[in-house]
Amino acid sequence: MANGHGGRRTPRQPAPVSAPGALSRRTDGGPQQVNAQMSGMAYGENSDFQDIQSSAPMAATPSGRGGSARGGKPRANATPLFSRSGRPDEPVTAGAAVGPGDGPVASLNARQQSSSDARMLGKYLPDLMRMAEAPDTPDGFKRFVRYLRNMQE
Repeated sequence: MANGHGGRRTPRQPAPVSAPGALSRRTDGGPQQVNAQMSGMAYGENSDFQDIQSSAPMAATPSGRGGSARGGKPRANATPLFSRSGRPDEPVTAGAAVGPGDGPVASLNARQQSSSDARMLGKYLPDLMRMAEAPDTPDGFKRFVRYLRNMQE
């Protein structure tokens, strides 16, 4: 560890060598955030860890503050916080289970949706019933299979 700063530093534009004395310059590319590599994680979790790490640039990062989580440029379709509404006639509670506006199941009512889903899952019913008969199957799964079977009739 040199001066309390450890970790790998990859130069961005390294110079082959530095001149001596007053003409010397950095050859390591300057300070920058180095994303740590984590080992021992489940498959796919390291990429999530890297995304989280890169979404919050640290003070030593050359790009500094601002921008978005990826790439440092703001997203083109992001709406500013205090801008006018793009849907002025729609209530704020639209999509919520309370208040004015369409509820969470505006397109289909719940009975139609569950019936449609049950018909679609009907082709898996024989396998699901076989799994439900296993001795270590949770009761919730057994109830679900029973519900699917009743919806088929």
